[in-house]
Parts: sequence; structure tokens; C-alpha cells
Amino acid sequence: MNVSLILIILLVGAFATFLAGDKLASKVALLFGLAAAGASIVLLNHYNLGENISFINQWITQPNISFALKADGLSLAMVLLTTVLTPIIIFSSFGNEFKNSKSFYALILFMSFAMAGTFLASDGLLYYIFWELSLIPIYFIALIWGNGDAEERKKAVVKFFIYTLAGSLFMLVAFVYLYQKAGSFLLEDLYKVNLSAAEQLWIFLAFFLAYAIKIPLIPFHTWQANVYQKAPTVGTMLLSGIMLKMGLYSVIRWQLPLAPLAAKEYMYIFIGLGIAGVIYGSIVALKQKDLKKLLAYSSLAHVGLIAAGSYTLTLDGLRGAVLQMIAHGFVVVGLFYIAEIIFRRYETRVIAEMGGIRSQTPKFTSMFLILVLASVALPSTFNFVGEFTVLYSLSQINIWFAILGGTTIILGAYYMLKMFQQAMLGETNTRIFTDVTSNEGITLVLIIAVLFFFGMYPKPIIDLITPSLEEILIQINRIN
Repeated sequence: MNVSLILIILLVGAFATFLAGDKLASKVALLFGLAAAGASIVLLNHYNLGENISFINQWITQPNISFALKADGLSLAMVLLTTVLTPIIIFSSFGNEFKNSKSFYALILFMSFAMAGTFLASDGLLYYIFWELSLIPIYFIALIWGNGDAEERKKAVVKFFIYTLAGSLFMLVAFVYLYQKAGSFLLEDLYKVNLSAAEQLWIFLAFFLAYAIKIPLIPFHTWQANVYQKAPTVGTMLLSGIMLKMGLYSVIRWQLPLAPLAAKEYMYIFIGLGIAGVIYGSIVALKQKDLKKLLAYSSLAHVGLIAAGSYTLTLDGLRGAVLQMIAHGFVVVGLFYIAEIIFRRYETRVIAEMGGIRSQTPKFTSMFLILVLASVALPSTFNFVGEFTVLYSLSQINIWFAILGGTTIILGAYYMLKMFQQAMLGETNTRIFTDVTSNEGITLVLIIAVLFFFGMYPKPIIDLITPSLEEILIQINRIN
């Protein structure tokens, strides 16, 4: 099977959605989103049969640039996350009306196309192009269809765009330097380059700036909370559920194998930065009065732990990080959708203005509680598998890393349950809160089903990603 088929479906879907007009745009976008998800599953089956899933074609002769795509277990896991969440996110938006909806849904598919391309690209410059392309649709989605004051929204979105673009330029410089050494941008050729310790340090830091901003890690996180709050919920879902995983994936795929000496030398510093994000994000989340901002800082804490696991340079750390990436993608999309459902009824995201919802909506309350418990890594949920594995890897490096990293569970349980109590319990609100519609219920049930299924049986994903991660570890541990 040609791996480029997934990208073709998403790109053609973006154009078809735009041409379909406002009335049909959402349905056409959903159709192409489901088609891309189906193509990803077919691709997975071919991979499991032992086929070499790659596509390479000479694009530009001088400099030597190839349109090179490769699907191994790691990239397939991230493509599946992208193509499965995309139709879920599109379907979740059916309860809202958007002006110029054909452009809105076309941008969603185009963003999915760019993110899938980032995960599949095995040529450094092609990867960089997809990486930058993903910025364009989210910029317009947040700017045009976002919430709140237009001027404040513009400032938040422009800050995000400039931050991420500036960080990416350092990564481009690193690729150009590596090209001069390898004579090619192909990943397999870049892996073969022998760099001195000093060269690796500069390459490592250049990639780190790009990834730390995208993930984000402290102190590069200042754009996150405002953009998450100002963007429409669909945009926030795309950012938190998929886009930030581009940075985490790239740490494992590009940064660590290309500069392993620097990764080993400064391991403790970067693990410390990740854990600092866990503690900082959790403490700030405790003080939030806006539901979307609370979830934004909660996400900051969780991705800090994922990054810390990646920088342990152990199989358990990398495997736990990837598992937690996927689990976090589903649970954070579910939680932001919960915030959207409440906003549809009460037109507020202020937690203090909610309350008393439980007595009116038992179904919604039950699903909300399940997502809250999944977020705090309750055993039998997918998040528990990922977080436990990451904490175990941290304990292998230093037991204090595991203890400090574990605060994400303790503090997370406190602020998430406190938020649930304030939003859902208490006296009955004077405003009526209708229970979930069929569309809302289907969306939440799908997300919860994934969290429970892989929480009880993570083996398919573990088996998928482990061979790729072992190959990356061999590259990290090579003699320079």
C-alpha cells in the first residue's frame, strides 16, 4: 500500500470540503476524515504483515531533497492518533454553527494532513515543511472562529505563531548544518553523521527550542493557556490532542538519535525541566477559575511528565511516553469537549457559575466523572498504563525523579476532583441543563471506550511501537 494515500485523502478532502459549500461542509469533512482513518487501519494491517511501508521520490536534485515518507510502528501509532481523533473532533462540532463553515472544516482537514505528514516524513526538509504547514490552519481557526475579545484573541494567536515560527527556524538551521555533513536530508543518512560533542550540543539545543515551544515545556509555555482559552473548542482539541504530540514525537524521532552525546550528558537537566512543568502546571491549575484554562495547565503538567520520560533514554521511558501521548490525546479531547457541552447550555466557562448539574444530567455526569478519573490515571484506564511506565523509567534514573513526577497524580486528583465538585455538585442550578444529545453521547462514548479498552489491554500498541523504539535506542547508544 502506498503510504502517501493517507495524505492524499486528507488533502483532497480539504479541497472537496471547501468546494462542497457551507451546508455540506461538515458532512463531507467527516466522510474524508473517516476515509483517512480507514486507510490508516489498512496501512497498519499491511505493516503487521511485514511489508515495508515507505515512499521515496527525488523531489529536488540540488540540494538533494526527497519526498520521502516512511511508516514504522512509532509513526503509525501517531498517524492513527491523528486520523482517529480528526473525525471525532469534526463530529463533536456538529452541535455548533460556524460562519463560512466550508473554510472552517477545510482547514481542519488540511491541518490533519500537515500533522500526518510530519509523523510520516523521513526527509528532514520535508518534515520541516509539514511542521510549518500545520501552523497555518490553526492560526486562522483560532483567529477567525475563536472566543472572547477580538483584539485579545489576535494578540494571543500572533504570539503563538511568532513563538513557534521562531523556534522552528533554529531547527531549520540545524538541518542545513546536518545536510552539509551528510549530503542528504534523509533520516537514515542523517543518522550516519558523526558529530563532535560540541556539534551535537548545538544541534540538540536547536531542536530543543522548536520542540519545547510546541509541546510546550516551561519556560516556553507562555503562549499556551491564552491560545487554548481563545481558540474555538475544535481548535483547542487539535492543539492539545494532536499538535503538541508533534513535538514529543520529534524528540524521540529526531532530537535524541541525532545528538545522543548531548542527550546523555545533559539528561538530568532536561528531565528536571519536564518535572518542573509537572509541578508548575499542577499548582497553577489549582488556582484557575476558567474551565478551559484549568484544562490547559493540566495538559502542561501531563506533557511535562511525558517529556521527562522521553529524556530518560530508556526503553521503558520512550515506550511510556508514547503510550501516554496517545492516552493524553483522547482524554484531553474528551475533557475539552465536556467544557464545550457545558458552554452550549450555560454560555460560561467560569467554574463558579456552574454547579448542580449532576441532579439534572446523570448520563453526562457519569461520562464526565469517567474522563476526570482517566485524567488522574485511575487503574484500568489508558492513562494509568502510560504514567506508570514513565514513572517506573524515572525511578530507574533516580527515585526522586519518580517521586516528584508522581505529584502529577496527587495534585491532578486534587484539582480535577475539586473542579468536578464545583461544576457538577451542589444545589440545583436555576438554569436547566439538558442531558447529552445523541451526537454528544456517541462522541464521549467513543473516547471512553478507547480509554478503557487500551487501559485493560495495551498490548497491541506496545507491540506496535516497541520495535521502532528499540531501533531508536540502538541509534542513541551507537559509538560516536
